[in-house]
Amino acid sequence: MTEAVSFRGVSRYFGHVRAVDGVDLDICDGEFFAMLGPSGSGKTTCLRLIAGFEQPTSGEIKIYGEEASGVPPYRRNVNTVFQSYALFPHMNVRDNVAFGLRVKGVSKPERHKAAEEALALVELAGFGDRRAGELSGGQRQRVALARALVNRPRVLLLDEPLGALDLKLREQMQHELRQLQRSLGLTFVFVTHDQKEALSMADRVAVFADGRMQQVGTPEEIYSRPASRFVADFVGSSNVIPADFAGAGPAGRWASLRPEDIHLDPRGRDAVVTSRAYHGRVIKLGLSLGCHKLTALLPATASVPETGETIRVSWDAGRAHVMGPEA
Repeated sequence: MTEAVSFRGVSRYFGHVRAVDGVDLDICDGEFFAMLGPSGSGKTTCLRLIAGFEQPTSGEIKIYGEEASGVPPYRRNVNTVFQSYALFPHMNVRDNVAFGLRVKGVSKPERHKAAEEALALVELAGFGDRRAGELSGGQRQRVALARALVNRPRVLLLDEPLGALDLKLREQMQHELRQLQRSLGLTFVFVTHDQKEALSMADRVAVFADGRMQQVGTPEEIYSRPASRFVADFVGSSNVIPADFAGAGPAGRWASLRPEDIHLDPRGRDAVVTSRAYHGRVIKLGLSLGCHKLTALLPATASVPETGETIRVSWDAGRAHVMGPEA
């Protein structure tokens, strides 16, 4: 498969700070690829390296096989959608979308036609004469997306573009972005700190921490088979416990056991309920099994015990993923 973006040994230093440290990465043509990690993990710096807003201290970056290091942003076939949207308040929506084409010297009729087509793609047909200040947050996000798409980039970079939206609108836009990416067939590189967002939208996810890529894989691989304690803890909620205690591996190794895989079982192990929280369809329990502290998610319809009670729980050892020796 064609590689849209490739990193080979890429590092970016800011003084003595290693923002990106020796990253090797391939993003495929037409892929929805998510970069996931906490603040300061290196994910946004990687996005800025692809965009050309930053240059690598060392290593090689290629975009569709062409060396990108030293190439300015305006000469790269990529566009970026920022969290702030960065719309011009003195321009109407049509001129905001067409601004990049105006800079390129495209004639007014041609760029306005292209802008209207881009607005139709994001379901804002007829909004061209409105001002940015007259739009809702979701509509401004769509305008920013149309402004990036109108330049017909081969790679669309999205820097936490849904971060300013409320939860319901955010979930709606997640679905719409995914559908748009599929219909256009473009390569989307999406940066987020929200693991649910990454898992629900991306074909593959790269998890970052301390400037390094900790793991890359499909959402299912990342969630079910985390490569390290960091990935297990950061991507969803996980019980990181000794593999021998989980019944899944030898002493000296760690295993990841997801809370939903722990069940009430009268033949299981004794556990003291240390906390109890209602989460809609599920109840979240804190459990103490001797020196081990676990979290369990049980259906809210179940007969769920109260704090301080002793219950019995079990899990299928096959559901516990044993991580590598370095985890």
